[in-house]
Amino acid sequence: MQRMALQRLRSAGGLARSLFIYWRPGRQRGLQRLYQPFIQPGTVAFDIGAHLGDRSAAFHALGAKVVALEPQPDLAKWFKRLVKPPTITLLPMAAGPEEGFAEIAISPSNPTLATLATEWREQIGERNAGFSQVRWEQRLQVPVTTLDTLIDDYGEPSFIKIDVEGFEAEVLAGLSCPVAALSVEFLGGTLEVSHACVSHLSRLGEYRYNVVVGEQRHFRWAEWQTPQAVSEWLSAGAEGLPSGDLYACRSDHPLLLSSL
Repeated sequence: MQRMALQRLRSAGGLARSLFIYWRPGRQRGLQRLYQPFIQPGTVAFDIGAHLGDRSAAFHALGAKVVALEPQPDLAKWFKRLVKPPTITLLPMAAGPEEGFAEIAISPSNPTLATLATEWREQIGERNAGFSQVRWEQRLQVPVTTLDTLIDDYGEPSFIKIDVEGFEAEVLAGLSCPVAALSVEFLGGTLEVSHACVSHLSRLGEYRYNVVVGEQRHFRWAEWQTPQAVSEWLSAGAEGLPSGDLYACRSDHPLLLSSL
């Protein structure tokens, strides 16, 4: 009983931290500026690993038809409280390389941290100092869909955001056609996941890449990089950055054409 009470207290504290990080004043304006080049009114956007819904809210504000995936019931409840528009489709599912069911591991003290990547979960604490105190103490069986299935059901997205704690490459493995633009989280110490993402996207089409560091809301590089350049950047250790998001934009995207 005491252990359960302590776990609930830690979970409440972790949720409070996440609410401050993702819903602090002014953040939505920055997110909308970041995503505006990728999302036009009426287009579709996928939010894979929606967490507390801050990205879904920004996509919706830009006029997108949003499809959000969040397999954690507690976070899905908060998503519904924070992101109210009925036009956002929230699915209680994870994404992966094939449809079915899988076990997700959750850190109750950091409820926005949850992963289907077993090997990654076992290694990340030793490879990335930011995860050294994370304990994956909760397990859930969750349904899994694929990006291809979502596209069949909801249409081709103009943008896909993927933040799934080390499972990004497996999510992309469920995509068999090029999309206009997307982002995948990267984490120091496990950059092989990002390499796998770049390799898969290169098989699908011609992309250029940029980076957003941590929870910043602007791109690090003035020019979008080739697959070879970003692979070399990753191989060199990604400047020692602890985390961020790698953005991929198809080479014929208006954002890139307008910069020529």
